[in-house]
Amino acid sequence: MGVKILEVSDLVSGYTDLNILHGISMHIESGEIVSIIGPNGSGKSTLMKTIFGLLRPRGGAIVFKDRDITGVKPDAVVRFGMSYVPQEKEFFPSLTVLENLEMGAFIRDDDISESLERIYAIFPALKEKGQIRAGSLSGGEQRMVGIGRALMLSPDLLLLDEPSAGLAPVMRDMVFEKIAEVNRAGTSILIVEQNARRSLGISDRGYVLEMGRNRFEGRGLELLENEDVLRLYLGG
Repeated sequence: MGVKILEVSDLVSGYTDLNILHGISMHIESGEIVSIIGPNGSGKSTLMKTIFGLLRPRGGAIVFKDRDITGVKPDAVVRFGMSYVPQEKEFFPSLTVLENLEMGAFIRDDDISESLERIYAIFPALKEKGQIRAGSLSGGEQRMVGIGRALMLSPDLLLLDEPSAGLAPVMRDMVFEKIAEVNRAGTSILIVEQNARRSLGISDRGYVLEMGRNRFEGRGLELLENEDVLRLYLGG
């Protein structure tokens, strides 16, 4: 077993007076890609928002790099080495691609040119379109901007919420290829994704949630071959 970079224990969270998560437990080891899958309403995005501090948990614990971050706000979580790319509003449409990337380094006061070059090496199209407004890009390119912006702080852990949502098949394939490339460069990744087959296919491990609870967990390819997972969540 590797070193755990994130450990979530018995997490309870939700909105107003409604609990969505009912004791979720999961972990990520350093260097892994881990997928969270499950039907709509299972608590996937709520889990991501609670880990990142956008929602305050009502029970349980979140430990990141041996630091208890339960209930810690996002601005502090970012400084500890975690970045989050939400499904929507992942970039500033009226700003250029370069300005979006620069905004991703908002807490840094050093030279960011090396970070820019690392991101351009993964996403060459962003360098070519650096002076173009992000809102005019294709859906796949906009997703690259969002991920690139999150990588400007060189996070140890990257949270991705539905990175392939709304994309054409060719663009979906490209995004998953880029996610794997980001991981190979050294970033641990937690993905919430409706395209479960594609996501599990690039993941070291995965968790299946149902109604805010753990239902299945295992190696990514093992879950793809699990008859119950196939029947209940992957369409047979």
